Amino acid sequence: MTDARLSEARFRDWRFGLFVHWGLYSLPARQEWVKNHERLTDADYQPYFDHFEPDLYDPRDWARAARQAGMRYAVLTTKHHEGFCLWDSAVSDYTVAGTPWGKDLVGPFVEACRAEGLGVGFYHSLIDWHHPEFPIDVEHPQRDDAEAKAKAAGRDIAVYADYLHAQVRELLTRYGPIDIMWFDFSYPDRRFADGTPGGKGRDDWRSEELMAMVRELQPGILVNDRLDIPGDFVTPEQYQPAGPMTRNGEPVLWEACQTLNGSWGYDRDNLDWKSPELLVRMLVDSVSKDGNLLLNVGPTGRGEFDPRALATLAEIGRWFRLHERSVRGAGPSDLTPPPDCRYTQRDDRLYLHLFSWPMQHVHLPGLGGRVKYAQLLNDASEIHRVANDPDQTAQNTQMGGLPVDTLTLELPIQRPDVTVPVIELFLS
Repeated sequence: MTDARLSEARFRDWRFGLFVHWGLYSLPARQEWVKNHERLTDADYQPYFDHFEPDLYDPRDWARAARQAGMRYAVLTTKHHEGFCLWDSAVSDYTVAGTPWGKDLVGPFVEACRAEGLGVGFYHSLIDWHHPEFPIDVEHPQRDDAEAKAKAAGRDIAVYADYLHAQVRELLTRYGPIDIMWFDFSYPDRRFADGTPGGKGRDDWRSEELMAMVRELQPGILVNDRLDIPGDFVTPEQYQPAGPMTRNGEPVLWEACQTLNGSWGYDRDNLDWKSPELLVRMLVDSVSKDGNLLLNVGPTGRGEFDPRALATLAEIGRWFRLHERSVRGAGPSDLTPPPDCRYTQRDDRLYLHLFSWPMQHVHLPGLGGRVKYAQLLNDASEIHRVANDPDQTAQNTQMGGLPVDTLTLELPIQRPDVTVPVIELFLS
């Protein structure tokens, strides 16, 4: 088996990962696009660089929280669109080395993840709103500033591409084996209001050359799909696909990236927090469609996870401890689950995830005579199986409506006290 295929198998087995968006934007605490949304200049943004001092940063706490939540890999933003680098890059002064903190943040993160047995990934922005040769395009904070655009008229994207490649080379040669390279993002078809081109894509990034370098430096790495050329996996963002994802009609490796509250970077006043139950459902939904879930946390400016994020991860972890085998190493089933349920399967064990708790019975078409035992996964308590007779009478009526091959499970009236109940079915 090739390195790439080994990586794909490992990626599928992981199923659940941690995304970390961290940079200077953690200080304004108004999410990671604050420079863009508020049209901030480099001078406006400079105070965040001058005061970046994450004195409570301990990536061991991050990695431990991820591991206990059930995550098995982590992806860190080494540089986001603002252009600030979390490591001491040899080709830039706009790095953590020039801040009051002054020390590399990437190396300790890598070491902490490896100590917890987590796979390691690097996010790296293709965009850079600080670099002096990055043109002012449709995504740039100064896109509506005529004076700034006039001064930037001679910027050379080729010079910036050299810089981009140099930084990726640094990241992939300084920190040992890296499992995932997560680039973000391309927008080749975007135009200004007057119709003139204003986007960026494969020619600007020299994507084919960049991809070749990544694979040469890290032969076993997986690369995502945002270089404007095909990658190893696709990345639906902030939505759950309706089914398994494909490319040209063929199944493709995929990972849904999702936030805890709608913001990627730390956003102090965003209260749209998803419940642990919803997040567990999203994880199960991804696995049932042969995908992964990459769940994001935006650390504070002092380098800690928000207590609300930690509480959510801990609640997910409590569910995961009891239900890991319905997710880890599991995948989709060919069977169709009942309404408001999801199936996952590993070998001869089928897992029924009940997103709502029915009154006493759940009917499983296609499983009549195929299940030799059933139990609630959280406590291994038996679930009674009923073989259906299509002519069976109920009180005052015929049962009706059930196919001959349907298996009925008799459930307790009381819903188990877990985030999402799971029934483990042992197939004959």
